[in-house]
Amino acid sequence: MKNTFFLLLLTLLVGCSKSELLLKEGDLAPDFTLLSDSGTPISLSAFKGKPVVLYFYPKDFTPGCTKEACAFRDAFSDFQRAGIEVLGVSVDDVQSHQKFKSEHQLNFTLLSDTDKKVSTSYGVLSGLGFSSRITFLIDREGKIKRIFKEVNPEAHAAEVLAIAKTL
Repeated sequence: MKNTFFLLLLTLLVGCSKSELLLKEGDLAPDFTLLSDSGTPISLSAFKGKPVVLYFYPKDFTPGCTKEACAFRDAFSDFQRAGIEVLGVSVDDVQSHQKFKSEHQLNFTLLSDTDKKVSTSYGVLSGLGFSSRITFLIDREGKIKRIFKEVNPEAHAAEVLAIAKTL
């Protein structure tokens, strides 16, 4: 019970302590290379020519983050059919991502930002040291087409998919 309460409180605090975004719609998305949940380095630039949903989230296994990840999982085949890549990013390590992905049967890539450089460069690092729940929709040329700051974890994937299909 204490663990559940702590995770809920942590999720609420992280959601309320967002840093100011450094990027705006129309900016070129900063390139980066992070380790994926499989331990393989993945660069954003590898997806040039393809729309990318880059969604930052606070913590593996927390209630809101699990709902959001499962919503992307459930809509993933629709993203694939539309030629859209989905990448989830948090400051959790590769091992945590592997467990989270396995337990919830996630079918898209999770990226580990343990040194918090990418979260910092995108302006999503909260005052508590976690990534805030913010999504960047990046077009084929690598420009940020849309930034989602207010995210409903359960409905977010459908909202992003509808807009991404127009790219």
